[in-house]
Amino acid sequence: MPPISHFRRLYLRWFSRPGSDRCIYRNAPWGQIHSIVELGLGRGRRALRLIELAAETVAAGEIRYTGIDLFEARTATDPPGLTMLDAYRLLKPTGVRVRLAPGDPYAALRARANELRQTDLLVISAAIDQDALAQAWFYIPRMLHSASQVFVETTGPQGRTAFRRLLPVHLEGLSASARPLRRAA
Repeated sequence: MPPISHFRRLYLRWFSRPGSDRCIYRNAPWGQIHSIVELGLGRGRRALRLIELAAETVAAGEIRYTGIDLFEARTATDPPGLTMLDAYRLLKPTGVRVRLAPGDPYAALRARANELRQTDLLVISAAIDQDALAQAWFYIPRMLHSASQVFVETTGPQGRTAFRRLLPVHLEGLSASARPLRRAA
């Protein structure tokens, strides 16, 4: 991946669209990010930009990107997005280690949370199923370390979205309130 120019960095942090993503581009500690997990890829543009900024200071081969999305299981009421094959084709040329996991956040993290330990940056889209996310919070703390950054997109009035960074105290509260579903024996 070619190095990012000063003007490209400036554009992403201050002028890129959608404007809600700029919070991540400005506030993530890019020199320290080796592992990115994104819940809800959408069209994949944010994923490319996250990888581009992370590769600014870290070799692309040292970056691990994991995308969790519904992919082909998307229904007519879900926001538009990529198929799993299209997402892989989009992200593979970046040179990072790409892993894509189909499913809602709860099912995907229940199966893969231990594989995703030491995640440096977790980005959660507002487009994902909020009920599945509420249950998935139980698994998220085991993925993170003390310097991990978590950004959650929320939908406000008039459908506008905004990202906010969660502090560790918020993460503890969310994970404590989440309980995994138990199956009868």
